[in-house]
Amino acid sequence: MLNPQSSIPLYQQLADRLAAAIRRGDYKADNRIPSEPSLASQYGIGRPTVRQATELLVRQGLLERRRGAGTFVCQPPPEVAAFSLQGTLASFAAQGISVRVEALDQPQLCQRCPDVPAEHPFSGRAAWTYSRLSHVEEGPALLERTWLDPDAFPGIEDLNPGGTSLAHLLEQHYGESPSGGRQQFRAISADDALAKPLQVQPGTPLLQVRRSLDFARGSNALYTELTCNTDRIRLAQTLGANGGF
Repeated sequence: MLNPQSSIPLYQQLADRLAAAIRRGDYKADNRIPSEPSLASQYGIGRPTVRQATELLVRQGLLERRRGAGTFVCQPPPEVAAFSLQGTLASFAAQGISVRVEALDQPQLCQRCPDVPAEHPFSGRAAWTYSRLSHVEEGPALLERTWLDPDAFPGIEDLNPGGTSLAHLLEQHYGESPSGGRQQFRAISADDALAKPLQVQPGTPLLQVRRSLDFARGSNALYTELTCNTDRIRLAQTLGANGGF
């Protein structure tokens, strides 16, 4: 039963119970959850409270209402490895996710990268930079902006990253794979520059990953900002027994 003495509203308690059941697999994708009268009877609460709880989970993308059929568990967004030295597009392919990549520009030389903050690895340095947008079935899901060291990768302007894994392209052309890297995660709100390509409203919560890769030819030779619409795709990571990647 729910706890009416708790400071947590009853509808939130029920929403938490249902969300936990979905995560455990008690209710699987495309399964219909119990009806409002059934949940009201089970938990000893009114139907309006049940409706508040399920409405919250609908807004969170866990449930969907189907007219005349009931409330069903949503299919979870596809997952892509949050960190792969083989590159993000290789992660899409490994998961069998169909993706269409749109090049937003061609690699261009930025002499001192004036449009980046001081803490940016390429602040005050020259870099080749380009942007591309990955679409899944539901729409644009992942915006990538990449900077590359022109001294480490001479002639990069002659390559067309397009829909190719950049790590694969660098390995083919330069015979070198990344030796390691670092990344930071942060939650951001979509500004106009992000909202337009990702087709979301300004202020929509997004996940941004800042990734820096090292090569034998240079540390921080490649830097990427990946901005993800987690309603369409989720970034995930499998950890080993020692807690590492």
